[in-house]
Amino acid sequence: MAVDAATAPSELGSSIRGEGEVAAKPRPSAAAPAAQESLAELDRRYAPYARRDAYGPMGRGPLGAAEAARTAVAAAVLLPLRVVAGVLVLVAYYLVCRVCTLWVEEERAGGEGEGYARLQGWRRACVVRCGRALSRAMLFVFGFYWIREHDRRFRDAEGKDLGQSELLERPGAIVSNHVSYVDILYHMSSSLPSFVAKRSVARLPLVGLISKCIGCIFVQRESKTSDFKGVSGAVTERIQRAHQQKNSPMMLLFPEGTTTNGDYLLPFKTGAFLARAPVQPVILRYPYKRFSPAWDSMDGARHVFLLLCQFVNHLEVVHLPVYYPSEQEKDDPKLYADNVRKLMAVEGSLILSDLGLAEKRVYHAALNGNSLPRALHQKGD
Repeated sequence: MAVDAATAPSELGSSIRGEGEVAAKPRPSAAAPAAQESLAELDRRYAPYARRDAYGPMGRGPLGAAEAARTAVAAAVLLPLRVVAGVLVLVAYYLVCRVCTLWVEEERAGGEGEGYARLQGWRRACVVRCGRALSRAMLFVFGFYWIREHDRRFRDAEGKDLGQSELLERPGAIVSNHVSYVDILYHMSSSLPSFVAKRSVARLPLVGLISKCIGCIFVQRESKTSDFKGVSGAVTERIQRAHQQKNSPMMLLFPEGTTTNGDYLLPFKTGAFLARAPVQPVILRYPYKRFSPAWDSMDGARHVFLLLCQFVNHLEVVHLPVYYPSEQEKDDPKLYADNVRKLMAVEGSLILSDLGLAEKRVYHAALNGNSLPRALHQKGD
């Protein structure tokens, strides 16, 4: 499944240009601060983060009378029911995790809690089965009644002679495009992988214990302290463990490092590819008519409110075949990451963009009317 390193740039590049041009990274102009630019110009320059639904930028656009009335009715009737149902689902899974961790000592790794990633036997089985079922229930609460899935994982088995070693190799990580916090709920309902989360998540009520039970690795996003290499090493070790041990949970990684509006694919970071193990690419799309579930330029509270006020939300998922890296890709994680990214762009009809988290912050600062220098100097991991 690996893309040949010598031919990948030309062959895949031409395919991608057929879908759409690669978005160029904008250069902020000193003469015309972004805060003073027209909204249309901002949306053009920072296209991967621009909202194009009925609610407009930051969810504050003018609504028609019909849409406003629909939202008001949903807020009065549907929202309270969904909030109560969501809390009940969350509490139910917390209780499952509490029971499964009774008399089990929490693991520690390098001073950071590794949680309960090594649960075995009935404890692990209970966490996984209940977690998948309750995550699907939570998606139902959020209005995702039907999820359309396209499974292409085994298409290479026809007409292609995969080596026996490749057929037996298990991917160590799931790599997915990142559109919304709903992405995590879907992946939990599908395979309940471990993932990287902010360190503060471990201290949250209810969610903290759940994240430890599914084996999250906790990081301080804005920190550039000495534990950075430790986190990278922990992720690599976990991927290798999942690759080699059938009962070990796979890692879920979003190589883009931030969310987009779902039409673009940002540059991939190499963390998911350092372990030299095969990866499972997954593409998520959120078709919509009025409200986009993409979490791009809207604050969290407003986004959750509007999402819960939608009578129906839609999600489409494409499972690509496991990507087996070539020897050259194993030795060059950047090449490995780039080739997987190009493949996902072609298969998902996504537009490649050079933007990243720093540009997203510039865009948000401009939408909020803030000055740019501070945002320009805030860099992501």
